Amino acid sequence: MTPPPRSRARFAISTVFFVNGFVLASWVPHVPAVKARHGFSDGELGVVLLSMAAGAVLALPAAGWMVGRLGSRTMTAVAAVALCLALPLPMLSSTVGLLCLALAVLGACNGTLDVSMNAQAGLVEADYQRPIMSSFHGLFSLGGLTGAALASAGIWLGVGASRHLLVMALVSMCAVATALPCLVPSRATEGPRRRVLARPTRALLGLGLLAFLALLAEGAMADWSAVYLRDVLRTSPAFAAAGFAAFSLAMAIGRLAGDGLASRFGPGRVLRASGATAALGLGAALGIGEPVAGVAGCGMVGLGIANLIPLLFSRAGRVNGVPAGTALAAVATTGYLGFLAGPPLIGLAADAVGLPSALGIVSACCALVALGAGAVGGR
Repeated sequence: MTPPPRSRARFAISTVFFVNGFVLASWVPHVPAVKARHGFSDGELGVVLLSMAAGAVLALPAAGWMVGRLGSRTMTAVAAVALCLALPLPMLSSTVGLLCLALAVLGACNGTLDVSMNAQAGLVEADYQRPIMSSFHGLFSLGGLTGAALASAGIWLGVGASRHLLVMALVSMCAVATALPCLVPSRATEGPRRRVLARPTRALLGLGLLAFLALLAEGAMADWSAVYLRDVLRTSPAFAAAGFAAFSLAMAIGRLAGDGLASRFGPGRVLRASGATAALGLGAALGIGEPVAGVAGCGMVGLGIANLIPLLFSRAGRVNGVPAGTALAAVATTGYLGFLAGPPLIGLAADAVGLPSALGIVSACCALVALGAGAVGGR
């Protein structure tokens, strides 16, 4: 197969990143509605959200193997379509059992797409021979902003959650269909053995721990920001959805500026300043306890953690003695476990000490990333 022009390939994988963020952000603002519909406590909601984590964790090893056997192009196509189809399933589930199953399917599809599209993005970046990974992650955030904004508007207009998600799934499917033909062909591995995860060297363990903390914070904010604004600060559902929209907007801005910041100040300084911004911004918002401050805090966290993962992934690809792809797979998998563990951890902690104090875990994680910024090297 003749590879598409690199500009078309970049547009195609950018579209997939955008759709991934769009789909997840279309679902997130409806988490409070699911909680109210089934009468969950914070702890019970956290346990139910663990179903999505379980689905992704079970899918991750298979995803890495399938990308190697079938190629990132094929797996990106399959996973993107599956994610769009899975989007409305949680809201269409009438029982708690079906809800858990739907979330597990959604998590498995998202985990598989995360591995596949990052591998595909690596091929496009290698063709450009310059750093462009942050731009892909920026488009993921823009997709999140768009999805959250449309969900907020739909809630304000009184559009039913199930109807909204069905329409968003159809729109996402159409976008994916236009992108798939332009993805970069990748060769499948024919040998029977394939090493997916790297041996955990000291450097790799450090990067994996920082990725775990960064994505734990991101996952927790994604699922609990709207619940905090609505249930603790007593805002309207539409205003609560604006918190995640602010988070996504700030993250998109930070990521789109990330390559230039790292080139000018060095990855170590950017990582340190980013972690500190997120930790201090959220801590101040939780201390103030007002709706406007809450939305601003969500924005500060989004801005602060925007470039943590792109910088950590970039450093993982340069770990001495470990192939770049193997090291990236190990750090990405560890980080993804943090993303999945964040929401249920906050839920369980909220039952014990209250949601505001539980969200202090997010602030602490960001502070630890700032303290460990030396792991990425540079200035």
